[in-house]
Amino acid sequence: MKVLFAIFIGYFIGAIPTALIVGRNKNIDIRKHGSGNIGGTNTFRVLGKKAGYFVTIVDILKGIIPTLIGLGVGGEVTGVLAGITASIGHSYSLFAGFKGGKSVATSTGVMLVLNPLSILYGAIVFVIVLFTTKFVSLSSMLAAITVGVTVSFMNVDISVKLAAIFFAVFILYRHRSNIERLLKGTENKAFQKKRPE
Repeated sequence: MKVLFAIFIGYFIGAIPTALIVGRNKNIDIRKHGSGNIGGTNTFRVLGKKAGYFVTIVDILKGIIPTLIGLGVGGEVTGVLAGITASIGHSYSLFAGFKGGKSVATSTGVMLVLNPLSILYGAIVFVIVLFTTKFVSLSSMLAAITVGVTVSFMNVDISVKLAAIFFAVFILYRHRSNIERLLKGTENKAFQKKRPE
């Protein structure tokens, strides 16, 4: 029951469509602007910096809170499951037609609880890649891979290692359209307006 509770809580907290709610408060359906994605990057692009920072912080909390609840009610494995389902909920939200963001911020929140040192390594890679390439998508993917690889070599519970690997693979999967545009040379750089498809 504790595991089922954690999974339930994880999904429904993760599924809160933060960017969609913020956009509606401004009479804007963010799904119809920019990339159409309801994550932090598109929020910055469409709604501006204040909204972008707010959405990103809340999306990180959507990973932190369920993971802490899971850890509290059932230990590390339960915390991992709650965090994973929060990430899935963010990307496939019941409240947004099973669509959502790309899970970078929410997955970051989960790993901040499970293994904060790996997030430090990931953040360093993210900043370096973003500074040199201006591609948020590439920065996010390489940061996720960095977290997955570094945790794999750490002396931590196997459930945490599997979570880090899951997030790396899941984030790459969610960025598959970005990968295609990067290969074609048509990917948008940081906070540019979206190019026509």
